[in-house]
Amino acid sequence: MATNESQINHIYGSEDAQGILQLAIARRQDEGELSRVQLFEIAAELGISEQDIVAAEQQWLATRGEFQEKQVFNSYRRAKLQKNVTKYGIINSFLVLFNLAGAHELSWSLFILLTWGLGLSLNAWNVYQTEGEEYEKAFGRWRLKKQVGESIGTATNKLMKWLQS
Repeated sequence: MATNESQINHIYGSEDAQGILQLAIARRQDEGELSRVQLFEIAAELGISEQDIVAAEQQWLATRGEFQEKQVFNSYRRAKLQKNVTKYGIINSFLVLFNLAGAHELSWSLFILLTWGLGLSLNAWNVYQTEGEEYEKAFGRWRLKKQVGESIGTATNKLMKWLQS
């Protein structure tokens, strides 16, 4: 009987309750997925209003969309960095060999190698920083550029269809 009283009187904080519920939902045996109807039923049982669950769902969808967009942005930046590293390797290999063939020592090519390498290292540092104000600014510029490109593409397609008809 003491066990039942301690279970009834135990109070969890909001974050603790959320964590416990997340683990319980994740442990579900049947595929681990919930339908939207089941989600609303659980929310109703927990005393969460339908308006609150709809607002939370919309916020989650927006956050998830931005997260996925940031993943694409990060992949884009890493691919661009890889392309620059490849260029650096090819061009500087040629310059070092050219310098060695002509002067039989590293002189001017070493300056280019180190200067360009410093710039590339700073760029790599920025690419792998995925938090902070500079990252958010770069993401915003990329997102705007992407949206403008999509808008121009859509307008061009509409114009082409209009001209063809």
